Amino acid sequence: MELILKYFPNLTELQQQQFIQLQGLYEDWNLKINVVSRKDIEELYLRHVLHSLGIAKIQSLMPGSKILDVGTGGGFPGIPLAILFPEVQFHLVDSIGKKIKVVEEVVAGLQLQNVKTTNARVETVSGNYDFIVSRAVAQMETFVHWVNGKIAKKSLHERRNGILYLKGGDLTEELKIYTTATVFPLSDYFEEDFFETKSVVHLPLKFKG
Repeated sequence: MELILKYFPNLTELQQQQFIQLQGLYEDWNLKINVVSRKDIEELYLRHVLHSLGIAKIQSLMPGSKILDVGTGGGFPGIPLAILFPEVQFHLVDSIGKKIKVVEEVVAGLQLQNVKTTNARVETVSGNYDFIVSRAVAQMETFVHWVNGKIAKKSLHERRNGILYLKGGDLTEELKIYTTATVFPLSDYFEEDFFETKSVVHLPLKFKG
């Protein structure tokens, strides 16, 4: 938890309590349904929580905006972002039912009012969103295809609506066809070695009516 406060020192008491609760909730649910590896559970705040919050270093989310988390797995990056931005609506989607079950239980345990969940492939999900977030669930070209037509027309943020994608490694080849994409190395924001090869990619997408 000290790690989160190091980079996000202005958390309310409630937010601090919710972040503290994450460890116990994930440890408990991981015993029943394995969604996070044992090593990652031991380093939950570094590898999952702070990594997810890297998106917030690139783009602070405005009250009233809507965020779609695709392939949320155990609830990352959606749940940490939902704690950080209580006035933003989050929709967490995963095609694997047992993962969504864990997400629902964690959301209930934290009493988060700004999260809804869907067990489905993202292509079947309707609605428009300011940003679509994810943690490297597919190559960018595949991901763009999945979320085509889900971007809101009106922009509430200084960055254009589109994708905010947590990715690792060299992205030169993968992003070659996306001339509007911007890569933000997380090592510019977080000093831990874990973030040396991690980035957030912002890819603006057009609204398709």
